[in-house]
Amino acid sequence: MKRTTKFLMLAVAFLFSTVIMAQSTLRGTIMDAEINAPLPGANIVEKGTANGVSSDFDGNFTLTTTASSGQVVISFVGYAPKTVSFSGNSDLGNIALNPDNTLDEIVIIGTGIIDLAEGRETPVAVSTIQGADIQMKSAGNVEFGEALKNTPSVYVSNQAGGFGDSQIFLRGFDQTNTAYLLNGQPINGMEDGRMYWSNWSGMSDVANAVQIQRGLGASKLAISSVGGTVNIVSKTTDRNEGGFVRFLGGNDSYMKGTFAYDTGLNDKGWAFSVLVDHWQAHRKYSIGTAGQGQNYLFSVGYKPNDKHSFNFLLTGAPQWHDQNFSQDLEFYEQYGEKANDNSGFYKGERFTERRNYYHKPVANLNWDFDINEKLELSSVLYASWGRGGGTGAVGPDRTGSSRIRNQDVGIFGLNEQEINFDAIEANNIANADANNNGSFGSSYLRRASVNAHNWYGFLSNLNYDVDENWSLNVGVDGRTYNGVHFRQLVDKLGLNGYNDNFRTDRPNDYVITETFKANPWSALFDFADDDQRYDYNYEEVINYLGTFGQAEYKNDNFSAFVQGALSTQSYQREGFFSGRGNGLGKSKKVDKVGYQIKGGAAYKFNEQHSVFANVGQFSRQPFLDNIFADIRYDNRLAEPDVDNEEITSIEGGYRFKNNVLRLNVDVYSTEWGNRFLSFAGPRQPGDETSTYRLTDVTQVHTGVEFDFEYRPLTANWSLRGYGSIGNWKYDGTTPYNLQNDETGDFLITNETIDLTDVKIGSAPHTSFGFGLNVDILDNLSVDGAYNIYSSLYEFVDPEDVASAALAGGKYESVRLPAYTLADAGITYKFKLGENNITFRGNVYNLFNEAYINQKNAFGYYLGIGRTWNASIRYNF
Repeated sequence: MKRTTKFLMLAVAFLFSTVIMAQSTLRGTIMDAEINAPLPGANIVEKGTANGVSSDFDGNFTLTTTASSGQVVISFVGYAPKTVSFSGNSDLGNIALNPDNTLDEIVIIGTGIIDLAEGRETPVAVSTIQGADIQMKSAGNVEFGEALKNTPSVYVSNQAGGFGDSQIFLRGFDQTNTAYLLNGQPINGMEDGRMYWSNWSGMSDVANAVQIQRGLGASKLAISSVGGTVNIVSKTTDRNEGGFVRFLGGNDSYMKGTFAYDTGLNDKGWAFSVLVDHWQAHRKYSIGTAGQGQNYLFSVGYKPNDKHSFNFLLTGAPQWHDQNFSQDLEFYEQYGEKANDNSGFYKGERFTERRNYYHKPVANLNWDFDINEKLELSSVLYASWGRGGGTGAVGPDRTGSSRIRNQDVGIFGLNEQEINFDAIEANNIANADANNNGSFGSSYLRRASVNAHNWYGFLSNLNYDVDENWSLNVGVDGRTYNGVHFRQLVDKLGLNGYNDNFRTDRPNDYVITETFKANPWSALFDFADDDQRYDYNYEEVINYLGTFGQAEYKNDNFSAFVQGALSTQSYQREGFFSGRGNGLGKSKKVDKVGYQIKGGAAYKFNEQHSVFANVGQFSRQPFLDNIFADIRYDNRLAEPDVDNEEITSIEGGYRFKNNVLRLNVDVYSTEWGNRFLSFAGPRQPGDETSTYRLTDVTQVHTGVEFDFEYRPLTANWSLRGYGSIGNWKYDGTTPYNLQNDETGDFLITNETIDLTDVKIGSAPHTSFGFGLNVDILDNLSVDGAYNIYSSLYEFVDPEDVASAALAGGKYESVRLPAYTLADAGITYKFKLGENNITFRGNVYNLFNEAYINQKNAFGYYLGIGRTWNASIRYNF
């Protein structure tokens, strides 16, 4: 009996000691890696269990584990989670978490140039998309703008037009009125503010992150920021050695290959990075939207000591893509949603009238100089050289007799609406002169409208941290831009030449014979000299010089800032053809002065709750295209004179953050006054063109936005969502005139249009969405997003508004149908030796919903149906 009792006691003691030995006690402190401060309320969970604790006010924690060894997962809302291994009782020391909703940690150089929201204590309405998400979800056969769409007040349209033809709207403002910056340098076109995403087709691969600053934003530059500012932070020279190879395929034969390598920083302070890729597809979605392109990035970094850092970057994305334009709904009903009347066949192969091709190398040289612990200078010298254009018809337009379709000659191809280029060639030859030359009225040729530029700029910012509360910075921004525009022949379609004397000073029998490829690489150096250019041939020079400054005060709970910018901009046109009689030689030089002033304040009640408010007033110089009566053909200035646009904006917000939930709520009101608009007017007798000009147009955009992210303490999923409710409309009466473009005569003057309460179209006033990420296994995750768009109106054509007013009525904007979209993705990671391999698959428009995503002055753009891509990436 005693032996039995002793045995039982020994067994219990053994079991108890086994349990004790199976446990471990872990201690440590959770810190913010950015500011080296403790993170109270961080979650520390033993991996694979629900066993966890939270860090205390000083970031400290003690956790008794259920196993003697394993891993713990540390997480905190707004920070990248970290996994730490343990074995036995351990003091894990300080564990630093990196913010995952900030860009600061990925900005290696140019910290004083790139105006990030985190660079200022007073908040703005901002959303951040990390590079990993961009490269997984928006690389390949999907537009770069798709990476931005799951954020408040962002809308992406026209994806069916062709590779790179999409448009991005921010709070209802189009791309010309939203500032886009690449590593701090402005990249909107200086002539008209436009963004052509085909020129930046490689952005998904080179972007480390994108920060969308809605409304007033954090930028100090006097830039065209009515809707907001989109900061794209690209790869520069990485200081760690490594690289990757990726292969991607998608619907409609899309394929893409990418290679990247970073040498890392050597002991002499040098580092090199390179990225190259190639992509191609026989179409994007619609018929006749083939495309092909490359992307390259080369970067050199040099850090000789702790005070100086240099980086040289050269990147470009040469591409060509065939295009699809908007159409009437009857067209789609008759020929199908993928129909494209720009396309057809020529000598047995797919051929198109409309192709965009462009090559825009961009180079910049950054210098960061840490003068002392309080003073920092950051500067960049940049340049871009754009070469390329878009093809179209020489001869009557698409409604003319020379645009021969299959049904016109009784030959039916895949779709009846397609162009029969073989029949066009036969028609050209039959109507040519004795030398087989064609002319405007009797033949059809393919031309290219060339748009080239040389753009140079310098940007510098000096930051001074006066003390722990005050900081000041001042800077300068200078740019010079030379735009070159002309037309040249691409395909003669059976002819020897083209007889041209249209708006030139040439003899009536002048013949153009040379052709030039619609190819982005050859466009760099092979283009028409003056003797082979036709129709229009002009250049312009825009010079810009601005200065800016900001002062900010901050303490533990309160922050405030004020900033201002002053700029001057000059415009001058030079024509090399007589045009409409006033197009030859240099125009009068026009100078405009602009300014902006912004201020704001924020108050933090505690670590969870804070509020802010900002206000700003801009006086923005007009675009060059609005300065002249007819920029293509005429040196005459527009009448009446075009003045600066005046923008007033006010916004406020609330921020909440605890250990499981992050919530942002923003309200805004922007009044955009003295806006100038011009649109094509009706044809006049003699087939002369005309232009409507509206001055003192006022738009008012008001709305409320929210976004949130919820991460349960021990769950393997996270939920995020957003919503935007806007009321965007024109306000008041607007003077307008109608001018004959050929003669300069005014057909309508001193008339007004009442635009009050006319809804602003092209982007939905109301949108909601949410996304779910689920980690099924350690190396397997799925994600999905669902978006709802409503209160979407057509583009407002001033001719329609004027017609309604003249008839004694009032124009009512046409509301387009609401629609929803769902996307889904899967990620699987595994190892090959010591290196990681990642598989990613995406399905866009999962339920294949048919929808209209925009109506412009010429017709409707249909949305894209279900598409997909899949990639495999090997990191080394």
